[in-house]
Amino acid sequence: MLTDTQIKNAAIEAGDKSEKILTVGDNLVLRVRAESKTWLFIYRVAGGRKKISLGRYPTVPLKAARAKAEPLRQWLEDGRDPAEELARQEADATAAKAEQAALPQTVGELFDLFEKQALASRKDKGASTRRAFDKDVLPTLAGVRLTALKKAHLSAILNEVERRGAARSAGLLLGDFRQMCRWAVRSDFLPADLTTGWKKSDWHGQAGERERVLSESEIKTLSTALPGTLSPESQAMVWIILATACRVGEISHARWSDCDLEAGTWTIPAANSKNAKPITIALSVFALGNFQQLRDREVSSSEKEERPVSEWVFPARRGLGAVDSKSLGKQLADRQRPDKDPMSNRCTNSSALVLPGGIWRPHDLRRTAATLMASLGVQPNVIERCLNHVEQKSLVRIYQRHTWGPEMAEVWRLLGARLDLLTRPDAGNVALLSR
Repeated sequence: MLTDTQIKNAAIEAGDKSEKILTVGDNLVLRVRAESKTWLFIYRVAGGRKKISLGRYPTVPLKAARAKAEPLRQWLEDGRDPAEELARQEADATAAKAEQAALPQTVGELFDLFEKQALASRKDKGASTRRAFDKDVLPTLAGVRLTALKKAHLSAILNEVERRGAARSAGLLLGDFRQMCRWAVRSDFLPADLTTGWKKSDWHGQAGERERVLSESEIKTLSTALPGTLSPESQAMVWIILATACRVGEISHARWSDCDLEAGTWTIPAANSKNAKPITIALSVFALGNFQQLRDREVSSSEKEERPVSEWVFPARRGLGAVDSKSLGKQLADRQRPDKDPMSNRCTNSSALVLPGGIWRPHDLRRTAATLMASLGVQPNVIERCLNHVEQKSLVRIYQRHTWGPEMAEVWRLLGARLDLLTRPDAGNVALLSR
């Protein structure tokens, strides 16, 4: 058994080309040459004699050399070739390194991959989440390595968003954080969901349920308040939402090819529907009149401007495409700011659409339409069909396959007739329904 002293003193004179082999035992030897001392693991297999270098002395001392030789000796006892096992380990390590290099290493890389693989299925292709992350997350966390990412990083971001008075945005951002973390855990990019135990209410970001419903007297007021403060197109959008109970995004992206004015129908395709379920609406005389006025105006404008008729029911004012689905909401908000000065290049009458019941938004019109249906005696299950809601009970979805087409058409007819009464010039003579 060699000692450290013997190994240190072993030497070959400079210029001498010979070498010494000092045996340690268990296939481990030290080869001594004039310029170096090298640890070797020497063994015999069916193919002959082999040797494996374990490093040079004194970089690798005796104790370390013995430790390196031990797994090789064990493989040899098990009937395996140590050289082949080392080659296999090296190949596995190389493959693992290549795989690791392809995986996201930082928060910025993780979000880019999350955007491509998960957000792409959203209607906006993840555009809103990208804007939120570009604004509040990536400037701070883009370069943070996933191995160093902690809950404190995310909570600091949410605290800052809440601190600037955007609690609702903090709640939405938490939702995006949670979706990204859970996706990353499923993809084995993160060991755990960092948002576990958090609630939107922790940052006051939980949106309360809106209950705003326009009363019939307020609908009467709208019939005189809208002209002169909104464009004919925006007025028509308000009345169509009320008459069909559609969503603002659905009517904003309606095409004339979806409308059959002769048959009196408008089909909302799956691509435009929030739940990806198409629905065909039987237009009442009231709703059809608004569609026809829009069509007549567009045909007249196209003839004057010598251009093709737009494919969109509500074309954008500038460029191609449909009007922005947020446009109506901004217009209504601009006209319900009685205590504030008009915004630059916006409507000058900031109280033109103020109603007694408080602030109202486009989606409140959909809720109002559903409430009017109930006031007209329509059964809740038919109202849900008109709203194109998905049946929550799975057994009902599976076994009750009635389409409710005639019943829904009658509901829209009743709703349109009521709106027609409320919006007539002599609407003061219309008795209001009790609730």
